[in-house]
Amino acid sequence: MSAAVDAVETAEVRYLTVVEETLRAAVELNLEAVADAAALVSAAFARDGQLFVFGSGHSHVFAEEAFYRAGGAARVCPVLVPRHMLHEGAVLSTRLERERGHGAAVLEGYDLVGGRDVLLVVSNSGTNALPLEVATIARERGVDLIAITSIAYAESKPGPRLHEIADVVLDNLCPPGDAFIEIAPGLPRVGPGSSVVGLALLNAVVVAALASQVSAGVEPEIYLSAGMPDALRHNAELAERLAPRNPHL
Repeated sequence: MSAAVDAVETAEVRYLTVVEETLRAAVELNLEAVADAAALVSAAFARDGQLFVFGSGHSHVFAEEAFYRAGGAARVCPVLVPRHMLHEGAVLSTRLERERGHGAAVLEGYDLVGGRDVLLVVSNSGTNALPLEVATIARERGVDLIAITSIAYAESKPGPRLHEIADVVLDNLCPPGDAFIEIAPGLPRVGPGSSVVGLALLNAVVVAALASQVSAGVEPEIYLSAGMPDALRHNAELAERLAPRNPHL
């Protein structure tokens, strides 16, 4: 086996090991926060509300993960604005999330109401202008706010930070720059971890919220995988019921 292959395999093992360790540490750290976030979500569902999820750039994957998901809550509305994602221009999206003045436009067309709904905002750095504006607007409306972020990354930068304004904060414990592994001196580190850890925390919140509904004697609204028996009818009924307040259904 060549030295080059050995180096690649070693990098893979180091990456998988540090991701596993970070996820384990994040689970231990965030158990109480997950329960607190789930309580906000289940309370919103009980009020006929929804869980809205927003992130810009790569963080938009959190909104897509939670939405219309097999084994996921039906009362999830993603906030998906194409120019703030990646597929219509990654460079533009990166620039826009650092500019002030776009938050109100992002929330246009979304029926996000204080005292009824809850918003989860994802920002790994926790300091970009767009997620902070979206979070601030939601708080001004009286909407409960959950954040998934890296506190270490946020505290390495000046200015306002997402974790300082959220009601509940889930810390992904990822390092500034969101890359774990050095593969050669002088090269940027590789191997991000914020999605792996953050998505697990997001799904834990949803699972706990649905379980809380069951404990309260309420049958939760859950989407089925389309390949399961009777799933198409089941999912269509849920989507029809929720579509008036969810523009992505």
